[in-house]
Amino acid sequence: MTRTVYVNGAYMPEDQAKISIFDRAFLFADGVYEVTAVVGGKMVDFDPHIARLHRSLDELEMACPLGDDALREMHEELIGRNGLDEGVVYMQITRGVADRDFTYPEDAEPTVIGFTQVKPLIDSPQARSGVTVVTIPDIRWRRRDIKSTALLAQAMGKQAAKTHDAYEAWMVEDGYVTEGTSSSAFIVTGGDTIVTRQLSNDILPGVTRRAILKLSADAGIAVEERLFTVDEAKAASEAFLTSASSFVLPIVRIDGQQIGDGTPGPVVAKLREVYLKEAAGA
Repeated sequence: MTRTVYVNGAYMPEDQAKISIFDRAFLFADGVYEVTAVVGGKMVDFDPHIARLHRSLDELEMACPLGDDALREMHEELIGRNGLDEGVVYMQITRGVADRDFTYPEDAEPTVIGFTQVKPLIDSPQARSGVTVVTIPDIRWRRRDIKSTALLAQAMGKQAAKTHDAYEAWMVEDGYVTEGTSSSAFIVTGGDTIVTRQLSNDILPGVTRRAILKLSADAGIAVEERLFTVDEAKAASEAFLTSASSFVLPIVRIDGQQIGDGTPGPVVAKLREVYLKEAAGA
């Protein structure tokens, strides 16, 4: 079945969707995006995703051409038209179309696109077995807090992970883990304390990260937001990653070294359980 996608106010079959070669996202990666999970045909954490979208747009001095209600309606329409029960909705807003020039055009109309992807989120084999991670140098730009479409460094990291038969790559700067190529990074120390890097321009403010920190506090699990090294991660009792498209996944090996007993641990299992309950009630 051909998917229905959204382009600038119109819904159409994916093979009919077209964007100008002069769109600034194509020429300069001058755009932002969000990925929202869908469970049971309903969106998960949509409002925090929209809040982060506005923050990214503001940081790039880019206008949002649609109001929040219209953005929600677009997502729900795509879910309905494509019969999406479980998966994600991808949305991208660019500065628009203009002749190639580095400075921002004054009269360009923003481009808005959206599409769905089917993906198993609840019954994930990776959640049962755990995943492996490799570490790589963080070669990205200095405004990683903006959810920009400039993802070449992350794509290179994903390829490095694939080359090493790993699920994800953790990026490292000055000896400290920043985050995964498309996920937030966590370790568990002392058996029951969650550690994750504090927010700054160095990492993306993950929506699922935000939810997990709140759920941890509600469950009485201690949290430390601070830097941690690769060596500390390898010595941790547990490690895990979070993202909108994978929720919470346990990590059982980093650079080939076993984490804990090499199986998903109890803290991660508990967090995934409580998050899935939240998602199912979205």
